[in-house]
Amino acid sequence: MKIGVIGSGAMGSGIAQLAATASHETLIFDNNSVALRRSAEKTAEGLQARVDKGKISREEAERILNNITYVSNLPSFSSCNLIIEAIVEDLEVKKTLFKELEMIIEEECILATNTSSLSVTSIASSCRNASRVLGIHFFNPAIVMPLVELVPALQTSNNTMQIAKEIISGMGKTVVIAKDTPGFIVNRVARPFYGEAFKIFEEGIAGKETIDWASRTIGGFRMGPFELTDFIGHDVNYAVTESVWTSFYYDNRFKPSLIQKQLVDAGYLGRKSGRGFYNYMDPIETRVVSEDHELGSQIVNRILVMLFSEAADALYMKICSEEDLEKSMTKGVNYPKGLLAWANEFGISRIVRMLDDLYERYHDSRYRCCPLLRDMDRNKEIFKVSKN
Repeated sequence: MKIGVIGSGAMGSGIAQLAATASHETLIFDNNSVALRRSAEKTAEGLQARVDKGKISREEAERILNNITYVSNLPSFSSCNLIIEAIVEDLEVKKTLFKELEMIIEEECILATNTSSLSVTSIASSCRNASRVLGIHFFNPAIVMPLVELVPALQTSNNTMQIAKEIISGMGKTVVIAKDTPGFIVNRVARPFYGEAFKIFEEGIAGKETIDWASRTIGGFRMGPFELTDFIGHDVNYAVTESVWTSFYYDNRFKPSLIQKQLVDAGYLGRKSGRGFYNYMDPIETRVVSEDHELGSQIVNRILVMLFSEAADALYMKICSEEDLEKSMTKGVNYPKGLLAWANEFGISRIVRMLDDLYERYHDSRYRCCPLLRDMDRNKEIFKVSKN
């Protein structure tokens, strides 16, 4: 197929390389010629590095590069079968782009947005033929991360979804279907991993180093929440949190953290700026960890019950299936276990009791127990999912 990618940043470049690797004729567009040239250079450098490490042959690298064409005008996309935009997270900018694309492309061409939190239905509303619009949400880096969320707008046809699923599955990705709600699956369900950790830190219960240590050592997460947000970039992570929060009409479950906003305001964006929660410009920065396993378990359990609650709420609101939720959290954010199977192990009654205790202490609606969990506790039920 002929696939167009709009936006030559890290995400767009990754999507284009992925499509080219799967033998699709791939066009990538950016209205910034410098960014487009940088994309071409980085893609070539990345493939050469893989050749040098013996991961792919020189011929394979050349084949992938030959499948990518860098273009400086949108009319070049006129014969594409699928176009994926990966530009700035601005609703009006995306809607304007889709209107312009409809004047260029064929009637059968599918239009996809890679938005991580904006309304796909709203983006689709800008199109005359909204039935061919959907969300195809890749995770960064697109080449490496196995999960892709497919998000139908209210207007999306079944045929559009089927074709998109076949294309993305053909790229070797694990596809899950998410309802068009703020944050979809991963960026909705994962919010407490950051938000509750920040709240624990703000309350002075533990330092960031201890929370990160507990998350890794006791929780089994690959990175702690402070390390992870430094890695992602606070501008990116905060923007997603704020978008989900405002889209849910300021529900306290998704309330952003003031300490993270201050980092963004200061320009301390994490690793990419040299400083975030941690100072990466100071190689001898002292990190004080309290290896108190009792405190660490309390921290991890508090974060976990909030994750379990959000996962249960996603099911209760029919955002996705049980199977797709488990895939999303293990393949989209590399959690050590699927949250539903993990919740079964933790104990449904224990989750309900801990949430009620937190609500009793804070009287904050963020700790309200999902009705599904309460019903399951009453009926002595567990989530019907595999432990694997």
